[in-house]
Amino acid sequence: MGPQTTDVSATAKPTTEELRQTVRDLCKGFGDEYWRESDQQRSYPQEFVNTLTNSGLLAALIPTEYGGLGYGLTEASIIMEEINRSGGHSAACHAQMYTMGALLRHGSEAQKDAYLPEIAAGRLRLQAFSITEDKAGSDTTSIETAAVRDGDDFVITGHKSWTSRIDESDLAFVLARTSPKGAERTRGLTLFLVDLRQVRAQQPETLNVVKVRTMFNYATNQVHYHGMRVPASAVIGQVDNGFRYVLDGWNAERILLASEAVGDGYWFTQRATDWANSREVFGRKIGSNQGVQFPIVDAYMKIRAADMMRFEAARLFDAGEPCGAEANMAKHLSSEASWDAANAALNTYGGYGFVDQYDIERKFRETRMYQVAPVNNNMIKAFIGTKVLGLPRSY
Repeated sequence: MGPQTTDVSATAKPTTEELRQTVRDLCKGFGDEYWRESDQQRSYPQEFVNTLTNSGLLAALIPTEYGGLGYGLTEASIIMEEINRSGGHSAACHAQMYTMGALLRHGSEAQKDAYLPEIAAGRLRLQAFSITEDKAGSDTTSIETAAVRDGDDFVITGHKSWTSRIDESDLAFVLARTSPKGAERTRGLTLFLVDLRQVRAQQPETLNVVKVRTMFNYATNQVHYHGMRVPASAVIGQVDNGFRYVLDGWNAERILLASEAVGDGYWFTQRATDWANSREVFGRKIGSNQGVQFPIVDAYMKIRAADMMRFEAARLFDAGEPCGAEANMAKHLSSEASWDAANAALNTYGGYGFVDQYDIERKFRETRMYQVAPVNNNMIKAFIGTKVLGLPRSY
């Protein structure tokens, strides 16, 4: 059970250090054993997410007029970082942060009035994002799941992969094709905000969820939609323009996941440092050996550098300035740095690093994700090469 926490929604905007301390205090109630058991059982960390929600922190990006904290992405990224830095795993709830932009920026007033106060209060969860399909992969414009207009409804039929936390969510964003793919590849896709409560209560046969077990605790699923009816009022923004709304949230997603990787990196280097300062072999602390010390130092410096890029990307995002390059670079640099830190920690612990009670192997598996999700690092290199440096496109 988590600790009693301060309802930060009732206080003025905190300083960076105050916000960090608030998250750290919350996370103290969820130590290594909690996350280790959750990982081993592949169980959703309900107690942690409930505590985070009740504290108001999960509503960081929701404006105060809807009951949220009204923070910027910088503050949201600090929350995600500190969860991972404490030894936890933000993947259990990070989607409620990075999906929020689609509703805030492109949702109707009726949608925002209906859902945002309920999400901020913790009575509703929006943590499912149903976009990716097996055949399309990262080529989102090639998805085939179809939404056909039928009177006042749309009927959605198709298949999605990597739809995470749908069983733990009350609402889900679903991207579907509403017009044939044409010359303008990004047109013809529509984003729906689906009320899963209504679907489960009135047409459960139209929603088939198959759990997917991964190498770490990630509540993800294959989902089949069998003629699922949703009202036209569920459309976010304009019909056929949904890809732009999804694209609009990608920078936020990359920055937030970069902050998680940064948190992992700091966790690994701290654990490696503590072990190197306490473990004695051949009559001396192993940290006195440069072969042990230097990889930890190298990993720490890389994390610090990635951390700076994360904050620069978040600053630009909060200022409403273009930040695509910075968001992608932050994600790339932080994921590579956290992986270096993970290997440095594992090498420092030696054989003990493979034993679950030390949690290195758990975090090792968790942090590996950031190199491939939400976008593969090679695709980021291609983006920076062609869009930033002006190099010719590869084929």
